[in-house]
Amino acid sequence: MSVSYGIEQMAEDVVDSACSQMIDCPCGCNREATAALFDEMPDDELLFDVADLFKAFSDTTRIKILFALMGHDRTVGEITDIVGCTQSAVSHQLRTLKQARLVRAARAGKNVIYSLSDDHVFTMLAQGITHVCE
Repeated sequence: MSVSYGIEQMAEDVVDSACSQMIDCPCGCNREATAALFDEMPDDELLFDVADLFKAFSDTTRIKILFALMGHDRTVGEITDIVGCTQSAVSHQLRTLKQARLVRAARAGKNVIYSLSDDHVFTMLAQGITHVCE
């Protein structure tokens, strides 16, 4: 099995899972209750922070790294093998993802193990894929 096939298969699995969980809202939330939180425009600082968050999703290599971490904690070496970039490039992109609080790192002996920060990151990526595939 090639690495690219593995990523493509993972994308299909994520979309299938997201589609099977659709109720009222694609993310499974109560859309009416959520919409009530946004009756007023958020302040500029919050909007700036949200724009910065979405900028972190604007690079294909970062998206590949996030995919590689969906459901699996991995070392930089493992991510490098999956993504097909140099270790330097992966480390640089991981730094950006950490600054955006999309991934977290934990030291395990000589290795640093990376994982998605929380379920929100998984959901944002899955929703993005679902949206693009519609």
